[in-house]
Amino acid sequence: MKISPFKIGLILVIIGIIWTGLIFDETEKKYDSILLKQSNSFEVKSEFSGIGIGYYKLYMPEFEGEEIFVQILNTNQNVIAEQMVQTKLSVGYFDFNENGEHTVKITNIAKNQIDLQTEFGNTNSQKMLPSGVMVLVGALVMMIMSYMKIKNYKIEHPEENIS
Repeated sequence: MKISPFKIGLILVIIGIIWTGLIFDETEKKYDSILLKQSNSFEVKSEFSGIGIGYYKLYMPEFEGEEIFVQILNTNQNVIAEQMVQTKLSVGYFDFNENGEHTVKITNIAKNQIDLQTEFGNTNSQKMLPSGVMVLVGALVMMIMSYMKIKNYKIEHPEENIS
């Protein structure tokens, strides 16, 4: 049984995607849920080590156009990222480069209270490099094989003057 290079590329892409998902799933995350009143703030803290990319996910199940303000604070309580959120689901990423406890600070700037669910953690992006390379190689193999197949494909054109 002969396996084509296209199928090998597809298998590499699938394995790389699953591997990346498993790495992301095993990261340490903090989950919290709160009913945030007008002009109140809420903080979630998480321990980060090394250099990497952190993320936060905010979900408002009963979203009605409210606005919240999000700040990411490093270990010295300096703001390293901030964003206004006006959607039901929002995901944000930030770079961190020091060990210690980082904080996501969420402030309700809407006129009514908000039911809010948060997730805060590290993406472990450094561990995803081998799986990302696997996905890239598989995708390139698939594109090259597709090009080779299309390059030799010819379409017959009908004659212009058919009587």
